[in-house]
Amino acid sequence: MHDDNAGASSIRPSRVRTADASSRVTTFELFFDLVYVFAFTQVSRLMADTHSTLGILQALTVLGLLWWTWCAYSWLANQAPADQTVLRIGMGVAMIAVFIVALVIPEAYDDLPGGWPGPLVLVLAYTLVRLVHTALYLVAADGDRALQAQVLRTQAVAMAPAAITLIVGAIVGGPAQTWIWLAAFLWDVVFTYASSRGGGGWRLNSTAHWAERYGLVVILALGESIVAIGVGVAREPIDGAITVGAVLAVTLAILLWWAYFARVSAAGEHALERRADAARVVLARDAYTYVHFGIVAGVILAALGVEEAMAHIGDVEPFGWFGASALGAGLAVYLASTGLFGRVVDLPWPVIRIVAALVLAASVPALAALAAMWVLVIVVAVLAVMLVLESVGARERP
Repeated sequence: MHDDNAGASSIRPSRVRTADASSRVTTFELFFDLVYVFAFTQVSRLMADTHSTLGILQALTVLGLLWWTWCAYSWLANQAPADQTVLRIGMGVAMIAVFIVALVIPEAYDDLPGGWPGPLVLVLAYTLVRLVHTALYLVAADGDRALQAQVLRTQAVAMAPAAITLIVGAIVGGPAQTWIWLAAFLWDVVFTYASSRGGGGWRLNSTAHWAERYGLVVILALGESIVAIGVGVAREPIDGAITVGAVLAVTLAILLWWAYFARVSAAGEHALERRADAARVVLARDAYTYVHFGIVAGVILAALGVEEAMAHIGDVEPFGWFGASALGAGLAVYLASTGLFGRVVDLPWPVIRIVAALVLAASVPALAALAAMWVLVIVVAVLAVMLVLESVGARERP
């Protein structure tokens, strides 16, 4: 993140190539993201296994920790392209650590007998990911004392206290662990924001790289929704109900893609291009690092609901509160977050989208009382109508 003049006089040439306005996402960044595909799947499994509101809160806390690591490396790669040796080595170490975090997610709150303590392994691997990021950022910022100071300041007031608190929570265990970990994540989120007021000393070098990077992580989350369709019925013999359910579920995934990529994604990059220096950094922080967490979390929640629906796609019994809440609330969070993103990047107020989000949230009791097939029909219809109305409204605007 970049303060207009604060670091200008303290910048000297760096031994690491700095990204410029033409920089794009590298293949190594795409490779780096593969561990997050597995991690998102593990978060969904944790939600499904606990099958409770508390379990969803626990899983979303773990998702938040994963999100914070991913965002940290997105800022790093925008400062220095990831196709350089030192970045590849460091990010390779981080990939291994993230994979260990993902591997141990099922034990995040309930340690399995034998082996090492799962919660503590998760936290130590997570802390290693963050420490590697800090070291790489300092290398990438070599020659820019203002940026190096910003990196150290943020790690001191946000990351370090949060990591210590996570370790304490893992050691304490039991019911308190959930709330200690949630407090640690919120501390990191709040104090990272506070340490970056007005953009701080951060830099955002390439708007194209930035918008593409976050678009790709939304694709990864949508991929989880596709996987969820198959998980629910992969071991069942194919029949008419499964076929119709799959058609509806894939249609829902397409509509979610449409709601982001065909409606608001390009506006984000254009808004970044219209801003410069600190104003660009602030927009990147708010619209992407923070608001996009709601977009990704909404997709992961909705994917859990889709998996539940597909697992009961041929049943005539009520869908139930757990699946209905995950699907309805997940879609509502996704629509509200994409709407907020659109507004932050200068699009008009998304009235239709907000109304659709409220309708989905309010319909959870009705969805719980219906058969799974009808639940999918209703949510697909709501999204389709919303997108049609948005298209009509866009044509009518001057």
